[in-house]
Amino acid sequence: MSDTPAPPDDVVLQAVGLTKHFPVRGLTSRGVVHAVDGVDLQLRAGQVLALVGESGSGKSTVARLLARLYPQTAGQVLLHGRPVTALSGRAFREYCRKAQMIFQDPFASLNPVHTVRYVLTRSLRIHHRGLRGAALEDALRALLDRVQLNPDTYVDKFPHELSGGQRQRVAIARALAADPEVLLADEPISMLDVSIRLGVLNLLRDLRDRLGIAILYITHDIASARYFADRTHVMYAGQTVETGDSESVTQTPAHPYTQLLVRSAPDPEHLGDPLRTGATGEPPNMVEPPAGCRFHPRCPFAAELCRTRVPELLPIGAGREVACWGYAPDEPGAPDLGTAKVSQEVAR
Repeated sequence: MSDTPAPPDDVVLQAVGLTKHFPVRGLTSRGVVHAVDGVDLQLRAGQVLALVGESGSGKSTVARLLARLYPQTAGQVLLHGRPVTALSGRAFREYCRKAQMIFQDPFASLNPVHTVRYVLTRSLRIHHRGLRGAALEDALRALLDRVQLNPDTYVDKFPHELSGGQRQRVAIARALAADPEVLLADEPISMLDVSIRLGVLNLLRDLRDRLGIAILYITHDIASARYFADRTHVMYAGQTVETGDSESVTQTPAHPYTQLLVRSAPDPEHLGDPLRTGATGEPPNMVEPPAGCRFHPRCPFAAELCRTRVPELLPIGAGREVACWGYAPDEPGAPDLGTAKVSQEVAR
């Protein structure tokens, strides 16, 4: 019997204490890369959850764990409250019908020697074995219509004949062929021209609204998370440091790392100003991550408590949590965030 409490009815996919360590075997030493450590999240029907963080924070690893492309080191993946353990075979294929992944580079994720027709009909045949003839052709055209591509124009094109945005729409159509309940979108617009990124996000938003799909949106661009996502989780060095509704997280960031992300957006009046964010240094070595709060080597507010004890996610308002000792005033040795601290009244 699992000790994990039953999730709400609208929670489709859930991660509980999700952890992934990759072994490292060198000539002189051995260890593990702490890619993901104890991440909890819930993907709800008809909602978008953004996972935000810089490169190496563990975002894509979380998506691959949820897609069952990697086995987890610890923790659980739950589909409608039931543990998912399959990594191959029939049970894995059944799971793939529920959770589909959209990769970052649409050109790399599409076979260059096959046409759009082949890519999509193959996916339809895998997930709907009874489709043949006219029914298969109708389903193919419906998929292209769903991602706003004219079937007559694009069905016989090869990937190299499409733009980046069109290729990504084909990749989305391939995922939709399974009629999934969850889309795991790993930086789906980062390889696209800026002018067409908004169109792809609007397409995903329309699919969320019309089909009630739960979407995990992985990005390093916190501004797009505010535009597209209902809720945002901020990750740093394999751990969640802040959660909340996207508007609050981006407008009143609480954790010093989230503040760093928000303030790192280019500003013509402060170009090249290293003091604008208040943080210095580089992400840590994940083979030997820092003790305590993993952000403390870069944090301008770090105290001795931050260097020795790992902060838990502390509630700071309705639906908001932050992993920072600065929000635990009763804890001896807690750092003083001063004016950088988000009060509970503001957070609400």
